[in-house]
Parts: sequence; C-alpha cells; structure tokens
Amino acid sequence: MPEQKTYTAALIIIGNEVLSGRTKDANTNYLATELTAMGINLMEVRVVPDLEDMIIEAVNTLRQRNDYVFTTGGIGPTHDDITSATIAKAFGLEHGRHPDAEALLLAHYDPKDVTDARMKMSETPAGAELLFNPVSKAPGFRVENVYVMAGIPRIMQAMFDGFRHTLTGGEPMQSRSVAAFIGEGKLGDELGEIQKRHPDVEIGSYPFTRDGKYGTSLVARHIDPNAINAAIDEICALIRKHGVEPIEEKL
Repeated sequence: MPEQKTYTAALIIIGNEVLSGRTKDANTNYLATELTAMGINLMEVRVVPDLEDMIIEAVNTLRQRNDYVFTTGGIGPTHDDITSATIAKAFGLEHGRHPDAEALLLAHYDPKDVTDARMKMSETPAGAELLFNPVSKAPGFRVENVYVMAGIPRIMQAMFDGFRHTLTGGEPMQSRSVAAFIGEGKLGDELGEIQKRHPDVEIGSYPFTRDGKYGTSLVARHIDPNAINAAIDEICALIRKHGVEPIEEKL
C-alpha cells in the first residue's frame, strides 16, 4: 500500500471552569470521533486556564507541529473571555471588531439589547476568517491552521459542521478488536514482540472484568485492513497458545 500522508490535529480547551471541575468537557470525544472518521489523528489535548501566557504557549507550540489546531472556550462576552485577543497576540496581529461579525450581531440583537459586552463577540484577530454559528450567531474564527470555537458543545458542533468540508484528511483509521479471558500480564512480553514485528500498527491492551472474570481486549488500529489482520492473526495465535479462545469484538 502506498505511503499515505498522516494528518494531525490538537485540541486546546480553554477555561478555568473546566480545570476547576465546574464544567465537564464534552467536546473532546466529539472532535476525536469526527476527526478520526475524516482521517485526521487527534494527537494531543491540552486544558489551559484563562491565562494569556499559557494560551499563547499552547497555540504557538501546537500549531507548529500539527496540520490543525482547534480551540474551544473563551470567546464569549464576559471579562474572562480572552481567547480572541490572545490568539491575536500569538500571531502578532492587531485585534478589533470584524465588520462581518459586527453586522451579524447587530442584525441578530434588538437595538436595545446591543451592549459593548455583546459586541465584544465580534472581535477577531485582523484578517481572520469567520466560522459560522447558526445557533447563537456569534461566530468563531480561523487564523491560518488555528480554528477558534465556542465551548458550549452544541454551538461548537454546529461551528465544526459548518467548516468540516474544508479540512483535508487521509485514509480513515480502521480497527479490529479481540478479547480473551486471560490477564494482560500473561500476554505482555510476547505482545510487545508482536508490536515490534508490526511497528506501524497501533496495538492496545485493555483489561476488563465481565461476569466476575478477568480478561483483556486487544485492539489493532491502522489505515490498512491487511496490516490490521496480520497483527490480529498473531495476537489470536498468542491467546490460543495460552489455552484460551479469542473472541471477536465489535467496536
């Protein structure tokens, strides 16, 4: 199989409320699932507070080593929503009201409800491309390979759905899993040897308890089903070597 380019992404979750436990992150699983299906590997997830220096460091580090960086949170109307201005600083750009974003918000709100705080949501780094928000109208934005989205899950998902067709991915990752009622400690050394023989296949081992019995799920992931099957065949042979029959699992 010809070598395929691997497309990678990182996610930066911004907000003190996530780190304090007041808000549960519901965006990572959604993005990981959607990106995987698009052939984009989510390589790293960082949760950072509403602190300028930490946001800048995360953005500038991750955008250099990934095809895409997504951020969630911190683009609302309150004083602690500093993501937009901080992204501008990370790129060395001016920051101010985007005329198209301003027009969207002025058309959305009754004139008596237009406040400076609400209009803050029209501010972006200079030259940013807006990301449409069909839910509450306040847009996200993109600067180069950094996509800045809301933290509220339904708004984030609506934003992502609006631009996902512009992302380029590779072959979607595929996987196959087998389980066996055997402790992973008995398989560890030989499983490591199988991994060495199949270095391009991601092989994971996950212990479980079912009906009071201990067992292990073994998952192989790759874009090529033939590579997966070759690794799984060896894993099944290893399980049978220990006198146990492997069980095919649905993922």
